[in-house]
Amino acid sequence: MKNNIVISKSPGRINIIGEHTDYNDGYVLPAAIDKASTFKMTKNGSKTNVNVKSIDMGNSYSFELDNFKPIKGGWENYVMGVAHELQNIGASIEGFDAEFSGDIPVGAGMSSSAALECSLAFGLNEMFNLGLDHWKIIKVSQMAEHNFVGIKCGIMDQFASVMGKKDHVMLLDCRTLEFKYFPLDLGEYELLLLNTNVSHELASSEYNTRRTECEQGVSILKAKYADIQNLRDVSLNMLQENTSIIPSQIFNRCHHVITENNRVLSATDALVKKDFKELGKLIYQSHFSLQNDFAVSCPELDYLVQLTIDKEYVLGSRMMGGGFGGCTLNLIEKKSRDQFIKLASEGYRNTFKMQLSPYFVSTEDGARIINK
Repeated sequence: MKNNIVISKSPGRINIIGEHTDYNDGYVLPAAIDKASTFKMTKNGSKTNVNVKSIDMGNSYSFELDNFKPIKGGWENYVMGVAHELQNIGASIEGFDAEFSGDIPVGAGMSSSAALECSLAFGLNEMFNLGLDHWKIIKVSQMAEHNFVGIKCGIMDQFASVMGKKDHVMLLDCRTLEFKYFPLDLGEYELLLLNTNVSHELASSEYNTRRTECEQGVSILKAKYADIQNLRDVSLNMLQENTSIIPSQIFNRCHHVITENNRVLSATDALVKKDFKELGKLIYQSHFSLQNDFAVSCPELDYLVQLTIDKEYVLGSRMMGGGFGGCTLNLIEKKSRDQFIKLASEGYRNTFKMQLSPYFVSTEDGARIINK
């Protein structure tokens, strides 16, 4: 800590496969990326006054640690949420001044919100000597989103932001929190993100709806299988044997989660074997399941995925993130990427009268203090 200033940095993430599985106690395969949220903070000598500025948004917000509550929309709730959850677990924090900025595109499905939460929590942990381990920081950040932002997210985004490892992906069991690093070596292929630049207007409310629908499926099945706690415990056979008692929409939601869990484990095997064609097939299957069973895609995402189907140099493509906008993740031959970006950009502009934004990301280490 130099001059009593703490600078903390926490990255966004990609997810190779495993969407909407984390809050169902399932498996995910994320990686931290080289785009991040950075906080610069210092104690201000007061007991309760907090002043935070968003450099990117150009606005500031102040609140008192002994009297604050969520406001309508904005980054402010993420900041207050972290402060609230730290206090909730008994951490002793006092007044501070902070400013933050980042290069993670908002609404692109790269978890800019989790990066903000984790960067702030990591910095406050350092500045106030709170002694929190990485898992406590992850949980504080997740609960900030639950209780102040109102999105009942799983743990994947915050986990990836804190625990990331350069040149690796992470297989996380969201029930036991056991995880394992796997080298991400794609040979002649790479991951290309295409941002639709479509906003997530439905994402917050529909995210919570999907969670409720999954819980309804579990509730119905528990009447027959008393031991199940979550969709993680339900096999495909168990689901299919009970089509008569599960409403079709609830069945579809459950079907996605169960098959997606299987795809994550198969994708990990494919990565280890460097069977990139198999990995690409699983990525496609994930998209069509998210589109049809889970109904969280949108026309722009579907268009970009469909555009890749007959391209031999693209092995797989899918929507990434919560849905209703954001990016497609594409497993593409390195030497063909520029040609595909040109084709996709022109087709997208002609079809939707919008520009798409390509992103090349590399995997990076997780949250850290950068001014020690």
